[in-house]
Amino acid sequence: MLKSIDPLLGPDLLATLRAMGHGDDIVIADANFPAATTGRPLIRLDGVDAVRILDAVLSVMPLDTFTPDAAWRMEVVGDPTAEMPIFGEFRRVMAAREGESFRLASLERFAFYERARNAFAVVVSGERRLYGNIILKKGIVRPEA
Repeated sequence: MLKSIDPLLGPDLLATLRAMGHGDDIVIADANFPAATTGRPLIRLDGVDAVRILDAVLSVMPLDTFTPDAAWRMEVVGDPTAEMPIFGEFRRVMAAREGESFRLASLERFAFYERARNAFAVVVSGERRLYGNIILKKGIVRPEA
């Protein structure tokens, strides 16, 4: 255990987040996501929902402020404007951790898979809600004034 570090952030996930550079992506994937086929390093957090993992990750990792978007969700197949309940939960956590300026962009299913194949790593959650996937782009930690 460490002070002020969410206990969900175990050694593998902490090391991954620390090793990522500015502009690298990390995927938080639901239980249905084809994570193993991405070819990216996998961190398994089975039994933990994606929203909880998102909150833990954003407690230590900033989102990128140099790009128009720093977080993406997968569009609902056949209805790209559909709003799944988990999307609102993702937005709530992002706003609480990073502020209201970040939007949750969307990617078509196969574009999402392609971006995941180029990510630094994939965190596999136990999330059972459909479309419980999110990609985050790491930002920089600014020096304190």
